[in-house]
Amino acid sequence: MERSTYSDQVKYMCLGGIIVATGLMAALAGGYAFYTIFEPRGSAIEANTLSWSTSLLSVVFGAFWGLMIFNLDRFIVSSTGVGDGTEAITWGELKGAIPRLLMGTIIALTISKPVEIRMFKSEIDAALHEEQLKTRKEYEKRTRANYEERFAFIDAELAKFEENRKDLVERIKKAEQDYTDQLNGKVRGTIPGNGPLAKALKDNVDRLNAELNIFDSSNKERIQELAGNKKKLMLEMDQELAKNRQVASGLDGLLERIKLAHEIAGVWISLFITLLFLAIELTPIFFKLMLIKSPYDFLKHNVEELIKAEQGIYIQYNYHKDKNGQERDLIKHLKSEKLLVEKKALLKTQEELTEYAISKYKQEMMKKIDTNPEAFIKTQDLQNENINAS
Repeated sequence: MERSTYSDQVKYMCLGGIIVATGLMAALAGGYAFYTIFEPRGSAIEANTLSWSTSLLSVVFGAFWGLMIFNLDRFIVSSTGVGDGTEAITWGELKGAIPRLLMGTIIALTISKPVEIRMFKSEIDAALHEEQLKTRKEYEKRTRANYEERFAFIDAELAKFEENRKDLVERIKKAEQDYTDQLNGKVRGTIPGNGPLAKALKDNVDRLNAELNIFDSSNKERIQELAGNKKKLMLEMDQELAKNRQVASGLDGLLERIKLAHEIAGVWISLFITLLFLAIELTPIFFKLMLIKSPYDFLKHNVEELIKAEQGIYIQYNYHKDKNGQERDLIKHLKSEKLLVEKKALLKTQEELTEYAISKYKQEMMKKIDTNPEAFIKTQDLQNENINAS
């Protein structure tokens, strides 16, 4: 690159700049998405307390995400060839770039969505606040409906006790009125004063009061128990209703914001933002396919050929066709072939030397046998005796 023309340097620096910019945008988008997922939940329009721990983790995750996307983009672009060296993009070039285009599309989508929800944050917060209010109201309605049946059961039993007691009280009032009327001579056809009839009426009043006392004493514990249960139930319902804010705050998440962003921005605006990031992400791939061969490419090819020559790699292009008719190259690794030849020659030489040593040893032993054959036979007899003894 240092020995190439200035235009080549500018060209590849621009491609590298796009990749660096993509990595930075990915870092910002990843950090914002991470904070949106793990930030403290609350009302969408109220200013929530900044969580420093979540912010620190978001910075770390954003840096990691940006570096990962940067490396992926660098690999995708660097592994994309320059095509046939013309500005036209042929179907063969495009077909070979399809996997890289798919990976680039996925990366562009992951970057565009967090940026999109940040662009429409104020509108999303307002819409999200309405959704939270609806959720709180619906949750409160369901909670009250869940407790109504239990309250109704307690109230029905308390009403039954109240009705029976009220009936006794009304009977006592009527008996007391009859007794008073009898004493005051308001009852026609009777002798006024504290006579036998008045005493009978007074006994009736006392009996009813005693009956009321018995009723109160016998049902006091049950009434107090029902009142206590109702109070506990009301406290439990109040605690459950207090959770409606927490339940509504659960809507403040990344998925809900992405859904609202699509609804607020509409199809065309959301599509435009996505296409913008697709263009930024996929431009280096298309540009590399459209690049015309320049001095840099020839210098690069020359360096590659020099490395092959130094390492003893020989390639004969389009040497033969396979069974599918695809042309294949013949690749020879001269250094490895040379080493194999040397190894084979050394092995063959070792085999020959071993055979020669064995033949010499045989001749030497034959001379000894010719000189003293009895020693050889005695040795054999001794070995046979040892074998029979064992």
